[in-house]
Amino acid sequence: MSVVNNIPILSVIVWLPLVGVAVILLLPAKQVRAIQAVALGCAGISFLLCWSLIFAFDRGTTELQFTERLEWIPDLGMTYSLGLDGLSFPLLLLTTLVVLSAVVASLSLIRERIKGYFAWFLLLEVAVLGVFVAQDWFLFYVFYEVGLVPMFFLIGLWGGTRKDVAAMSFFLYTLVGSIFMLLGIIAVYLNSDPGTFDMRQLLESREGWTDTFQRGAFLAFLAGFAVKIPIFPLHGWLPLAHVEAPTPVSMVLSGLLLKIGAYGLLRAGELLPLGLEWFAPILLALGFINILYGALLAWRQTDLKSIVAFSSIDHMGFVLVGIAALNVLGFTGAVMMMVTHGVISAALFFLVGVIYERAHTRDMTDFSGLMSSVPVFSILISLSFLASMGLPGLAQFVSEFHVLVGGFQEWGLWIIIALLGVLLTAAYSLRTIGRMVMGDVDPRWASLKDIGGSELVVILPLAALMLVLGLYPGVALGLMNATMTQMAALFG
Repeated sequence: MSVVNNIPILSVIVWLPLVGVAVILLLPAKQVRAIQAVALGCAGISFLLCWSLIFAFDRGTTELQFTERLEWIPDLGMTYSLGLDGLSFPLLLLTTLVVLSAVVASLSLIRERIKGYFAWFLLLEVAVLGVFVAQDWFLFYVFYEVGLVPMFFLIGLWGGTRKDVAAMSFFLYTLVGSIFMLLGIIAVYLNSDPGTFDMRQLLESREGWTDTFQRGAFLAFLAGFAVKIPIFPLHGWLPLAHVEAPTPVSMVLSGLLLKIGAYGLLRAGELLPLGLEWFAPILLALGFINILYGALLAWRQTDLKSIVAFSSIDHMGFVLVGIAALNVLGFTGAVMMMVTHGVISAALFFLVGVIYERAHTRDMTDFSGLMSSVPVFSILISLSFLASMGLPGLAQFVSEFHVLVGGFQEWGLWIIIALLGVLLTAAYSLRTIGRMVMGDVDPRWASLKDIGGSELVVILPLAALMLVLGLYPGVALGLMNATMTQMAALFG
């Protein structure tokens, strides 16, 4: 077991929120302050521990780092195996940041059943953290499945008027998808010698796998992860879940849970390169559909939450195009897009929640001239939409540029289709900014309270990252370059 200062650091990061769950369950429901303090403390400590690993992470190696390995069920080849590389580490950093931001947002936005809410929320954090550090496919599956339960209750109990339908839709879609993923996991286990679920050991076993087997197994993984990303036409749960979920849950849903699907797809591609290579044209086509379909539907919406929800389908399409490129630039762009979209979408959902709390409407046509009445809010939401459309100097430009160049190297002029998506994204983003913050102020919002206090604690770190990752992308790219180069080498 590789540790940091004799501490199994990844286990501490992952399981600390579960300790918080236990403490919260022991506290009386009336002790709201204590419950909130426990949730904030656990999320905050996991955040600090995770981000402290930046200084110890070796950017020049493709080996797993901070590894922990214990035999779990030896007879079946199951291990408690944790570790980080250039693919998982940036997403782990994103997870602790978004969860901490969402917990802070919850302090003021969640006003009923506080005890249950924070217990489920911390359990959700355990599941997401576990997915990104697991180095055993069965352990990955366990964390993946555990995450369904808290999200189901968080939407179903604290959501909007159609929360029951949204929660059930999310649960059933994802559960059906996970069955296909499980079939893929069982297939690679049965074809390994000796039978193992360990991700690194399976990489050594794949040499004897036929093209047909790799394609079939990859199809099973793709069918499972497509629901989570989501890939058209398996996206039906996403808009409803986003619209009905409370603001902090939407932040995690868009900022993190969509990334689990793309992360799993990259892991499956690393294990089954012949399968990924064969399906690359299909992924490219599905990526183009996601981009255009998501952007067009976002253009048609007036509900701000729906705009951001459909924009997520749009941007996850760029992730698919990057994966389909099968080269360093494409893979790097895909992972960078996951990180930057996670930051931007969390910020947008939070800002939509802020304006809804004040105005009790999310219809952008109800607003005008907000720059005059709430200038700080207007600047922040404008920054977030500009970042979302990939404006140079902001975070997502770097991601999209990598994807587009990598895609052009592999697929040539077909990548023009993705460029149309860029134009559509700019159109609905600029339309939203113009409608909300420009023009004469609507008398209804003349005395609207500007964003401040704890709300700035949530949004300012996210806004700062949009600028830092746009101006100095090397701070993130350096973490993933070695691993992305190794993955791209599998495809010549």
